[in-house]
Amino acid sequence: MDQVRTGELIRKFRTRLGLTQKQLAERINVSDKAVSKWECGSGYPDISLLTALSEVFGTDISVLLAGEIDKNETEKGNMKKMRFYVCRECGNIIAASSEATVSCCGNRLAPLEPRQAEENERLKAEDIGGEWYITSGHPMTKESYISFVAYVSDNSVMIFRQYPEWALQLYLPMYRTGRLVWYSTDEGLLYQDILQGRQ
Repeated sequence: MDQVRTGELIRKFRTRLGLTQKQLAERINVSDKAVSKWECGSGYPDISLLTALSEVFGTDISVLLAGEIDKNETEKGNMKKMRFYVCRECGNIIAASSEATVSCCGNRLAPLEPRQAEENERLKAEDIGGEWYITSGHPMTKESYISFVAYVSDNSVMIFRQYPEWALQLYLPMYRTGRLVWYSTDEGLLYQDILQGRQ
């Protein structure tokens, strides 16, 4: 941990939230002199305080330790490059429009690598007069099911949670083009492109 960089980052987060040093100190049960010392680069927070600081700032402990915020300059939030994360412990689904550090149930999650669905794996996308009606022949049992389907267009994403023993059926507004992305518990993350007038 670099004292100076971490101190500058603490000051940056604190001022962004509109907190005084005293207000931050009260939130994490330390003196305002301690906060001042950190921000001047004369010391750094005790390791036991990092969780409380990260919660106040809405950031990750690793950001505080690194003393800087990594910005995703290359992706700039391109929705077509959406990344999906699924927690194997609780089934939580997390989506990010660019690279992110994601953890759930105490585990760091890696983004799922999508692959294009083969003809026999594809979802059925039917034009029903201005909407897509999406269905699948995939089994939906407790052992093997599709946990979510997402529709990704140039500027938006819609996620539809699915559950075991439910028939997969959903309706989507019809746009000119888009991508269906879904997660199968036994096949992983798959995708297919859909175009108006074609499945």
